[in-house]
Amino acid sequence: MKDPVCGMEVAEPPKIKTEHGGQTVGFCSAHCLSKFLSDPVRYAAGKRNDRSAPAGALYTCPMHPEIESKKPGDCPKCGMALEPMSGSGASDDTEYRNMLRRFWTAVTLTAPIGFLTVFEMLPGRPLENIVSMRLSGWIQMAFATPVVFWCGYPFFERGAASVTRRNLNMFSLIALGVGVAYIYSAAATLMPGSFPAIFKGHGGEVPVYFEAAAMITVLVLLGQVFELKARARTGDAIRSLLDLAPKTAMLLMPGGSEEEVPLEAVKLGDRLRVRPGEKIPVDGVVLEGASAVDESMVTGESIPVAKEKDSKVTGGTLNGTGGLVVRAERVGRDTLLARIIQMVGEAQRSRAPIQRLADKVSSYFVPAVILTAAVTFGVWLLWGPQPRAAHALVNAVAVLIIACPCALGLATPMSVMVGIGRGASEGILIKNAEALEILRKVDTLIFDKTGTLTEGKPVLVSLVPVAGVSEKELLGLAAGLERGSEHPLARAVVSGAVSRGAAIPAATDFRSVTGKGVTAVVDGQTSVLGDQRWMEESGIFVGDLADRADTLRRDGQTVVFLSRGGKIMGLLGVSDPVKASTPEAVLMLHREGLRLIMVTGDNRVTAEAVAGKLGIDEFRAGVLPDQKMEIIKEFQTAGRFVAMAGDGVNDAPALAQAHVGIAMGTGTDAAMESAGITLVKGDLRGIAKARRLSAATMGNIRQNLFFAFVYNLAGVPIAAGVLYPFFGILLSPVIASAAMSLSSVSVIANALRLRRTTI
Repeated sequence: MKDPVCGMEVAEPPKIKTEHGGQTVGFCSAHCLSKFLSDPVRYAAGKRNDRSAPAGALYTCPMHPEIESKKPGDCPKCGMALEPMSGSGASDDTEYRNMLRRFWTAVTLTAPIGFLTVFEMLPGRPLENIVSMRLSGWIQMAFATPVVFWCGYPFFERGAASVTRRNLNMFSLIALGVGVAYIYSAAATLMPGSFPAIFKGHGGEVPVYFEAAAMITVLVLLGQVFELKARARTGDAIRSLLDLAPKTAMLLMPGGSEEEVPLEAVKLGDRLRVRPGEKIPVDGVVLEGASAVDESMVTGESIPVAKEKDSKVTGGTLNGTGGLVVRAERVGRDTLLARIIQMVGEAQRSRAPIQRLADKVSSYFVPAVILTAAVTFGVWLLWGPQPRAAHALVNAVAVLIIACPCALGLATPMSVMVGIGRGASEGILIKNAEALEILRKVDTLIFDKTGTLTEGKPVLVSLVPVAGVSEKELLGLAAGLERGSEHPLARAVVSGAVSRGAAIPAATDFRSVTGKGVTAVVDGQTSVLGDQRWMEESGIFVGDLADRADTLRRDGQTVVFLSRGGKIMGLLGVSDPVKASTPEAVLMLHREGLRLIMVTGDNRVTAEAVAGKLGIDEFRAGVLPDQKMEIIKEFQTAGRFVAMAGDGVNDAPALAQAHVGIAMGTGTDAAMESAGITLVKGDLRGIAKARRLSAATMGNIRQNLFFAFVYNLAGVPIAAGVLYPFFGILLSPVIASAAMSLSSVSVIANALRLRRTTI
């Protein structure tokens, strides 16, 4: 029984219930019951409210992320089991448990076959008086049949699907190889007299290869078990993020009572109680209480942050010793943690440009292997030793089995998944695999000043009124103009006016000119606030204040002038402290060989002071928002690989234009949407780490591709028998199947090494 309001499963008989339409309706909580009673017709019809449980997880293929399904199954291209999309929170090990069960069954049934085969190969054939060759064939067929047709059923199913869908893959080769070996052996056991002499050995017997068919199945199943287990580990980053979110929240009801509800049931505006030691369930604002919250999940800082009324809190962070009442402002997919999880999941499913090489090779690989197997069969049939047909069959099967397009296909996506997960654990959110691949090539880094190099929380530090104007009058008028603006400098001015007790007049006809300043009408007079250019364009003479402004700028302050009725009233100096981590970040980035360029709308003197203090290579001052993109194009035209780091809405076009856009997680949503990489902590040291991660991931991919190419280039000819004329060496299909399975597992194991990479 499901709750008609939130969709949660309800135990039967339900503890909370009501009668509707002659039937009993069950609920998971009194809250859902009250919602139902408010509109029973709507909820009885299945039209749930915002508390509805999320739809079932989508499934996708790690090798072909463009494949999506609403239910588990196999990829129509490569035949691999589909996995729950990262970030959905789904966890499904059904495929692993299924393969493990089939593997142990196959091992148990293959053991007697191996026992008989070994004794037949011993000198004098010690079991011949007890078990004749004919009887041995029947016994082997009895044990091999369930191994091949039940334990190996998934391979035949996927192999057949690959043919009908015209997407030949690894399972096409396995099904063909195992099927040929079994059918040939079954025919030799059932109708030995129908085989010509070319198939018979020295004793006139037709050899059977049940042990090859069974052992190949066992080893491929073992490889699948290892592979599924290893692939599951690539999602550890997602699972660790999911573990940060609490499963329930304490909802405050209108009557003052409290009720524990599933996290999915929380909606906008709900009031939630967060007790000491609990995780904050959603993003919101504190309504009551005070506490210290551990926000290391977001900021990386271990020191708890004080929270009081009107403070913002983030879902997944840990409350300290105080109790809080929080109003939900972002729920479900809109919370910061949910967006991080979604971003990581989407990035892990994206494809790096280098994947195109593997895709192109794989598209020709399987047909080429089948053709090679056919040629191998023909060569051995014409020129091989007796029994020629048996040798031809064995070597053709070995060619089919040893080839592993799966290793080629897994080489890139496995490294990308692990690398992006590794970045997420360091607070580096990589939006797509292309950004991860390109970042290592970047040689020029352009960044905005405010909010990127600096804290983005400017404070008012200087007030210089002209004669006849008081500081409070100057500050109050400036705050009146800035109250309508969302710019960080505006917030600093307004905050400074409030803290100093200045009277803030009302302003009308407010107008903002991006990158220059604002204008409004106050007490019937037009007032203008902005930089020196804006004053000059407005026909206002700043006089001796220009020299004082330069002095403040050399101290790193941003200066704005204020006029009323066309006359200058004074200037205000605002300082935005440089982030404590920025000097170290600049040193790290220089060691990475990057050319660092700062762009800012600030005056040249201020920009020069900040750039000189930090050791930045170049700066561009007085830059308007729409000019940032042109600066990036300028460097790109010169042949540079450019990354842009910023945090504001006006940085979004530049972030999108750069080869790699890097947004501060402490900035705006628009910036994060436009960027390929987001630094959750807003720490520029993350760029150096991301660049090292990019180099490590691409090196890992190249290792995987090299191994996969070399393995197949060497393995297929050896299986075909090229060493036999020189060294008398033939590769058994059983050994070939073991090598094939290990190749995929080796690629995944190599990719998993990235989890331990130091960045």
